Amino acid sequence: MSEPRKAWSQVEISDPRFESEHLRHLTFHSDALGRRGDVSVFVPPGGDLLSGLPLVLLLHGVFGSHWSWAYKGGAHQVAMAMIEAGTLRPLMIAMPSDGLWGQGSGYLPHGGSDYERWIVDEVPGCLRENLPGLSDTSPQFIAGLSMGGYGALRLGAKYPARFQGISAHSAYTHFDQTALFVDTPLAQYREIDEGEKDVYTWLARHREKIPPLRFDCGRDDHLLLETNRQLQHWCREQGIPHRYEEFPGGHDWRYWHARIKDTLHFFNSLLTNR
Repeated sequence: MSEPRKAWSQVEISDPRFESEHLRHLTFHSDALGRRGDVSVFVPPGGDLLSGLPLVLLLHGVFGSHWSWAYKGGAHQVAMAMIEAGTLRPLMIAMPSDGLWGQGSGYLPHGGSDYERWIVDEVPGCLRENLPGLSDTSPQFIAGLSMGGYGALRLGAKYPARFQGISAHSAYTHFDQTALFVDTPLAQYREIDEGEKDVYTWLARHREKIPPLRFDCGRDDHLLLETNRQLQHWCREQGIPHRYEEFPGGHDWRYWHARIKDTLHFFNSLLTNR
């Protein structure tokens, strides 16, 4: 009897002999992007021998790529230290590129490529098929920083059935805030309906289904602190359960490295309550 055809046959995976710090790297062809895409993955020790490991999709900001959370934020090291301390259940952290369009794709469909489907469908699908430890029953979470925080809020609210939790650090709360960071004309995204791009739209539309939600911002983040406070007030007015926190720090990697543990603690608490 022949083996069933794999959906993800055009995939290149790093050799475990040459990997370090429990990081694995994949490149595979994406129909949504129309080209190859890259993903870095933290695989906990012994993860290959487990089944149904939780999966965290961790999204980067503008100018970044799949390596940013690991090699600028140390996310894999933070996770490993927490696992060793017994404060975090073993889980996988997938850190995909945003599709590498311009200075940042926004994790939105535009220009003939579907950066949203790449994140929501293709990355988890390819990982489940190619990495032991994941399964169709794996709990799934989404988080990110800045543009990736916007992506986590928007995609988590748009697809509430896909995720068991949402976390965002220093997030845009509307896509137009991209202009604070890049010089790409926002007219490049003109084919996207304004409501489609809006975090508030999806939170309001699915308010009864939103997964557990947290977000935070640095008190010295002069770019996005007020808009994060506005989102907090709006969620409170709308009766959308959430946790909002402010910490010392600005819009930089020192802040995000310090705060990724809050995301992992939050997701771990949701796993503990399952």
